[in-house]
Amino acid sequence: MRLISYLGDDDENRLGVIEGDEIVDVTRNVSAEGGRASLSPMRMLLSLPGSLLENVGALDGERIPLASARVAAVVPDPPKVIAAPVNYRDHQAEMKEDFHIDALGVFLKATSSVLASGGTVLLPYTDRRFDQEGELAVVIGRSGSHVAVEDALDHVAGYTMLLDMTMRGGEDRSTRKSFDTFTPVGPYLVTPDEAGDPNDMRLRTWVNDDLRQDADVRDLIWDVPRLISYASSVMTLHPGDIITTGTPAGIGQIADGDRVVVEISNLGRLEVDVSNRGAVACPTKGATRGPKPPEAVTPVRTR
Repeated sequence: MRLISYLGDDDENRLGVIEGDEIVDVTRNVSAEGGRASLSPMRMLLSLPGSLLENVGALDGERIPLASARVAAVVPDPPKVIAAPVNYRDHQAEMKEDFHIDALGVFLKATSSVLASGGTVLLPYTDRRFDQEGELAVVIGRSGSHVAVEDALDHVAGYTMLLDMTMRGGEDRSTRKSFDTFTPVGPYLVTPDEAGDPNDMRLRTWVNDDLRQDADVRDLIWDVPRLISYASSVMTLHPGDIITTGTPAGIGQIADGDRVVVEISNLGRLEVDVSNRGAVACPTKGATRGPKPPEAVTPVRTR
């Protein structure tokens, strides 16, 4: 099953199930059960006990063309966005990092940084470098603390694509990666029965016509179950939390006018534009500090 958050005619978040080239609106089904008007319909659904399929109910709502939908971030209001630094060895090598996730743990991104597929990433500064990082993301569907590795996938509601947009420099990771619009995520939540084993997924990221990243998810240093288990030992996981698994080699600088696409097998495509509209000079002085990214981007291949 593929679930999508989108905006209705009243600009309110709605929830749909994708059937072919249509969205079936199931907002009413979930809202009647959820009882918490402050949550998005997607969060209401994820917070209900039982299976997503049972809670979605009958697919008898209004149908609209998928192509005409105003897509929202797949979870518009995640409780947390938990991110994994340096979780592919090839990315560790390209950044010349001494340490990877074993030593670094996880970090948080601001929830206000989420952006819908089709949106625009806004670069905040005129004098800093910004890079794209395509990643597989997991959406949590069941609360848990100190979850065992062997039970971790039972807490997964589904999978999606995510861009961990990054300012390079010496400031804290949570600062450099938490600007508004710096966490594009979606467009769909694909349930595990349809997504399949994450180890069988392939991730690719394009900037304009250049394929910059091409990796197998099985090459993660900490795979999805281990990452979920560790994150749950630090902080209790709640329905709607997003855990993003880290980026492979192929990061590179982005600029005004670029278009970035992340594609993961069995999940779909996430697409955003990049703009420097409203950018100003950076007030912090970390530009010459921190890990050193590659000076030049070498595409895997061009179209």
